Parts: sequence; C-alpha cells; structure tokens
Amino acid sequence: MKFFKILIMVLAISVALYQQVSEEKNIYITVIAIAVFMFGMMQLSAKVPSKNQEKEEQDAD
Repeated sequence: MKFFKILIMVLAISVALYQQVSEEKNIYITVIAIAVFMFGMMQLSAKVPSKNQEKEEQDAD
C-alpha cells in the first residue's frame, strides 16, 4: 500500500511539473496534481512518530 501511495505521488508531481513546462498551462490540472501530492504526503507522514512522542509518554506516566 505504501508503494502504491508513493507511485501515485510521483505521478502527480510529474504531471504538475509537466504542466509547468508545457506551452499551454492548465492551472486546474496543476492544482489537482499538487493536492493529490499533498494528500499523499499527509497520509505517509501520519505514520511517522514525532520526535517528542517518547518524552510525552514519559511525562504522562
């Protein structure tokens, strides 16, 4: 599942970059591609623990 999300994010950012260098720029496609990329980053970073998580757990005890 993680590989699939990364693949979708790479495709989305590729589409966004392609739109920026093309002659006819379509702002809607660029915005959608960036939104997909940001949503994917949010999903992937949600599983990474914060630096202070261990400290917060010790303070709670």
